[in-house]
Amino acid sequence: MSELQREVGGEWRPAAACLASLQAKGVAWRYREEDAASYILPDVLAGEEGGRIDTPAAWEARRLHILKLFERNVYGVAPVCDRTTFSVTEGEIAPGGGPANARRVEITCHAGADAYRFEATVLIPPSARKPVPAFLFINNREPEAADPSRRVRKDFWSAEAILARGYAAAVVRTDDIEPDRAGALQEGQGVRAALADAMTQTLPAERWGALAAWAWGASRVMDYLQTDAAIDAGRVAIVGHSRGGKAALWAAATDARFAIAISNESGRGGAGISRRRMGETVKVINDRFPYWFCENFWRFNDCEDALPIDQHQLLALIAPRAVYVASAGDDLWADPRGEFLALAHASAAYALHGHSRIDPSEMPPLDRPLVRGPMGYHIRPGEHDVKRGDWNRFMDFADVQWRAHHG
Repeated sequence: MSELQREVGGEWRPAAACLASLQAKGVAWRYREEDAASYILPDVLAGEEGGRIDTPAAWEARRLHILKLFERNVYGVAPVCDRTTFSVTEGEIAPGGGPANARRVEITCHAGADAYRFEATVLIPPSARKPVPAFLFINNREPEAADPSRRVRKDFWSAEAILARGYAAAVVRTDDIEPDRAGALQEGQGVRAALADAMTQTLPAERWGALAAWAWGASRVMDYLQTDAAIDAGRVAIVGHSRGGKAALWAAATDARFAIAISNESGRGGAGISRRRMGETVKVINDRFPYWFCENFWRFNDCEDALPIDQHQLLALIAPRAVYVASAGDDLWADPRGEFLALAHASAAYALHGHSRIDPSEMPPLDRPLVRGPMGYHIRPGEHDVKRGDWNRFMDFADVQWRAHHG
């Protein structure tokens, strides 16, 4: 974008009842579109020394530069994993749609002399006769929200629906990788503390935060999926909600093995454009969750325009692989329009690979997904959550991208 703009467009509008409720509560944060900040977005296709990126080869070089900017200014630099080892316990569970072959996978990551161990679970459709694609879900809630045993079943992780569609369902929990609380690193808890020696050559202000740790852990699960003969490792989607959605996007940006990235209501630090300053701002998220990001990100509290990048470029880093962004109509804290606009502006990178752009004015109404090539978006009614209907949209998108019948 070359000029100062306040982008309003598309068919979706916040529900009047939602706006009235926020007004009655007297919230101080911005939630009305007319209050969105004016801003100039960094141009996705601008060259480092002037000129324009106009070929896929030139984009790849530019992409690596943008990736480094996000590492140093937002998420932090992660350590190199020298090797990953696995211990697998196989069994069978009986989800509502029938039994599933289950693997409880103990994953050990080695970095120099240090190591860290955590668990993930993979469920395989029992009818599978060939390697199947998989959805890897980052569970950012309590264990029961995405219970691998399926004794507790919630739509938050619709494992039964995933298996019924012919996909494998894998899950890993954020707290098993890095505790989601301030002070965990100082208390010696989590992967960042375990692999601290591997970070001694990285500037303290650039060292990884919890979001990068969760993304890194998802990549270690991907290490395992590549070894499992029941999984088509070339067709794995990484999925996350809220803070898990932020981590899912960063995982896909840093690890090209993920064929699809799906972000559900990821908001600030995820799909939402920071410069809009709608809902949760950079300062608010840094004040509440300073351990999520690297310390350099704190410098942009109340000065989002100084960021060398913005979240549309995070989505662009996934190009030409597939990306899907989902919002909820009453979740104004996550800035639904800002999430859609990020996808629209990221589409410039996809256009280099022959796909049609998404215009900022094309935000669809509730429950009418927009899919354009390897890009997808939907906004549904309701609150901040993952619903069964969201999972159905994600799988519909994967069906289109992978164009195969699974079994």
